[in-house]
Amino acid sequence: MLSVQENFSLLPYNTFGMDVRASCFTAIRAEEDIAAIYELPDFKKGILVLGGGSNMLLTRDVDRWVIHNELKGIRTVREDERSVWLEVAAGEIWHGFVVYCVSKGWGGVENLSLIPGRVGAAPIQNIGAYGAEVKDTIEEVRFWHLEEKQFYSFKNAACDFGYRESIFKHVLKGKIIITSVTFRLSKQPEFNTSYGNIRQELDIMGVTELSLKHISDAVIRIRSAKLPDPKETGNAGSFFKNPEISAQQYEFLKADHTAVPGYILSADKVKVPAAWLIEQCGWKGYRRGNYGVHNHQALVLVNYGGAKGQDIYALSEEIICSVNERFGILLEREVQVL
Repeated sequence: MLSVQENFSLLPYNTFGMDVRASCFTAIRAEEDIAAIYELPDFKKGILVLGGGSNMLLTRDVDRWVIHNELKGIRTVREDERSVWLEVAAGEIWHGFVVYCVSKGWGGVENLSLIPGRVGAAPIQNIGAYGAEVKDTIEEVRFWHLEEKQFYSFKNAACDFGYRESIFKHVLKGKIIITSVTFRLSKQPEFNTSYGNIRQELDIMGVTELSLKHISDAVIRIRSAKLPDPKETGNAGSFFKNPEISAQQYEFLKADHTAVPGYILSADKVKVPAAWLIEQCGWKGYRRGNYGVHNHQALVLVNYGGAKGQDIYALSEEIICSVNERFGILLEREVQVL
């Protein structure tokens, strides 16, 4: 039987540290618990599935059921000489899963070390960092459809993955509970050190012979130096997506701003770092009372303690407007807002 709590504080369940309340809260710890949620009082008013709350900005109290996903377990589905397939329960801590893979010598997720959150959120957002995206290791996603009352398993192609996008973030938003994700990992990994300053960090570490552990450690060191620890300072990591613009727009932009960096995605697409745009508008390190922009990473909005979700949202609106006015680029939020 599910344990039900009313007027429940979500402060421990979102990394921004917003002390909003859920009218009703319960946790699922086994797939069998899912059937019981239909018996919850006022179930029809809707649900919000919450894992670690690491990619969410809560701006108000939640007047619906909050379902905390605590499904646990990692099992080997199959393996061959080159690969291993792991089914990982949605409630597993993402970084714990990465550490497990690295310890086994299975490659594919080491560049995604120290990303906060749960495994079930990874495909929703198609999390990525340092030249890697989780879609490149996902074999399939298993979920319960709330309206159709049955399980489905979507292969990678059906998940409609894009840059911080997926079918779960839009078409299926609010309609499903992800229960597990199956990953294909390599027993003969190729090391990815070309993005950001991983190579430089490895040199500082004195690494001469690469390993998955070395790459994971380098990423952890870089992230720890650049990003605030949510346990100490409320944040949700990168708040904005890096905008993708046309090659023509990039050339026009460069004519006026010669130092603007860009990463070629295709013959007609260039990715521009949102952090650079925000910093050029003077927002890096900006503080307004108990919230602001992190002084080491302009992509990160922070709650120094006691800020409201509406405050953070309003600040993000100001940043979006200023970047658009100066550069003609409309930033998109990576963080989901409720």
